[in-house]
Amino acid sequence: MKNYRIQKNPFVVPTNDGKLIEEHHGIPSTENKELSIAHMIAPSGWSEPFQTPEFDEYTYIIKGKKQFIIDNEIVVIEEGESIKIYRNTRVQYSNPFDEPCEYLAICTPAFDFNKVNREQ
Repeated sequence: MKNYRIQKNPFVVPTNDGKLIEEHHGIPSTENKELSIAHMIAPSGWSEPFQTPEFDEYTYIIKGKKQFIIDNEIVVIEEGESIKIYRNTRVQYSNPFDEPCEYLAICTPAFDFNKVNREQ
């Protein structure tokens, strides 16, 4: 057994909003419940409903910029910047800008659809 694992085939999360989600480590890709790492590309005009996740989420912007509404405050981060959203914080993620946003998302514990608590 090797003391490392190279991930060459991330789990591509099915979406219907044009967003690319490639999970490299996490529950569906490597059965890791402690941490998830995903590469994402959010198209221009993309947004998600408000949610209150039961996990911390770190976002690092590779290209473009991304908007967050955190407890009614609009926060925008750009290429080369990162942010940590603490668990049990009400947040909405979006890309209202004219270009796609490419970023990495890291969740601890791992992202879990049953613990994201999206609003209807």
